[in-house]
Amino acid sequence: MKLDLKLTGCRAVTMDPAHPAAHTIGIWQGRIAGLDDQVADLPAAETVDLGNAVVLPGFIDAHTHLAWNGRRSRTVDVTGLTTVAQILERLATAPGEGWIEASGYDRRIMDRPLTAADLDPVTGDRPLYVADISGHACVVNSAVLNQLPGVTGDGWLTENEQLAARSLRLPYSLEEITAELHESARQVLAEGVTMCAEAGIGAGLIASSPLEAAAYQRARLPIRVQLMVSAYVLHDVAADPADGIARAIDLGLHTGFGDDMLSIGAMKLWTDGGMIARTAALSEPYAGTENSGQLAESEEFMRAAIVDGHNAGWQLAIHAIGDRAIDFTLDAVAEAQRQRPRADARHRIEHCGLVRPDQLDRIAALGLIPVVQPTFLWSYGDDYSEIMGPDRAPWMYRGRSFLDRGITVAGSSDRPVADGSPLRAIEFMVRRRSSGGRAVGPDEAITVEEALHAYTLGSAYACRKEHVLGSLTPGKLADLVVLGDDPRTSDAIADIPVLATMVGGTLTTQRSS
Repeated sequence: MKLDLKLTGCRAVTMDPAHPAAHTIGIWQGRIAGLDDQVADLPAAETVDLGNAVVLPGFIDAHTHLAWNGRRSRTVDVTGLTTVAQILERLATAPGEGWIEASGYDRRIMDRPLTAADLDPVTGDRPLYVADISGHACVVNSAVLNQLPGVTGDGWLTENEQLAARSLRLPYSLEEITAELHESARQVLAEGVTMCAEAGIGAGLIASSPLEAAAYQRARLPIRVQLMVSAYVLHDVAADPADGIARAIDLGLHTGFGDDMLSIGAMKLWTDGGMIARTAALSEPYAGTENSGQLAESEEFMRAAIVDGHNAGWQLAIHAIGDRAIDFTLDAVAEAQRQRPRADARHRIEHCGLVRPDQLDRIAALGLIPVVQPTFLWSYGDDYSEIMGPDRAPWMYRGRSFLDRGITVAGSSDRPVADGSPLRAIEFMVRRRSSGGRAVGPDEAITVEEALHAYTLGSAYACRKEHVLGSLTPGKLADLVVLGDDPRTSDAIADIPVLATMVGGTLTTQRSS
């Protein structure tokens, strides 16, 4: 046997307890052929000495938004602007005709909230959509408000009103979406990410087009992608009554269809909003307010989607950030399993942001997988701690409490809402310190090895790919990342350089250390 590639002189952290470390990796036909003595004497078409660099399985981002992230590169960027005057000056330079789209707005840091009255003199008759960083809110001008019957106010829209405004701009063309996907693929590869789960296509808050899946087929990205399909596309089907399937998507497609590069993953359902927009559904109000957030839809609608999706064979990815939304999710999943028990359904709670102590054992008992975004607390931990108050702040985006109950934790970014770097997230999971230096739930800290597991085997498990991804194990796909230092011993994990990323045995990005 002749290998395609042999990597030597490396310090591989395999994440495989049967062979936890290695110095040589053999690759053949896109898979790991063996480690160390298994391949040491085999010839190879190419041999690369990694000079004692650290090698890990490629990171898997179990919840991200590739198209949305890529789109930001061609919208007016107002990230970090803190005054209305600054934003208006930036918008005044918007080129072209038709819609003006801006991104990066953060109402929390503004001198005062931006309003339609501010925007109208700058934009005239051109419709304008300024996306909030949360993805759950926006500011629009009067040219948009006038097209939304029954919607009143100053231009600040959240959740379903925001979706109604965004729908006026949709759909984006397949050519636009394809370009956005390639832009994001370049970014994630530079951070050592080899697979992404796109969190919601076809309809809903983040969708780009009803033809969105076609853009992924057209793009042929150099990363692996799993598509979460929005629950809004479920429709009645005339299946045989014995199948027990009342609603599905066309042709009965569900979780698992596709191949190792592009596949259908979970069905995505939103049950509440977000903490940045103050719309995450809480059982008690945000600190110092009477606002408890909101559920995304009626409980009847959401429960039916969960039960019908479960019955149709879907893995479910249920967006639930606030503890009230998590209560609803636990009850609905329990009902779905009662009606039609499914072993190893691997239903997921996307974000699982504020988890009361009494909810932990129920999450474990139902076999649910929290798909967390640690960099939310690195980027916004100071703000989140204030709006939750001292009693609830330790419950946010837990780590240790999940692992101690045997719950698999999957790591993700929700890019572009927060920093997409897995190394940044891993550092937070270990240190539990915000960018401002604040301790956020320090008792939820986990070890570096456990954090690495979340971004490799944990995310692979959440995406039902642990049999082919997540560890450097012979027979698995040859996805890996080469690092300039070992996260297990580094004092600055987030700053470790990513030297190279490999997908299926092909080196896809490389930079000097």
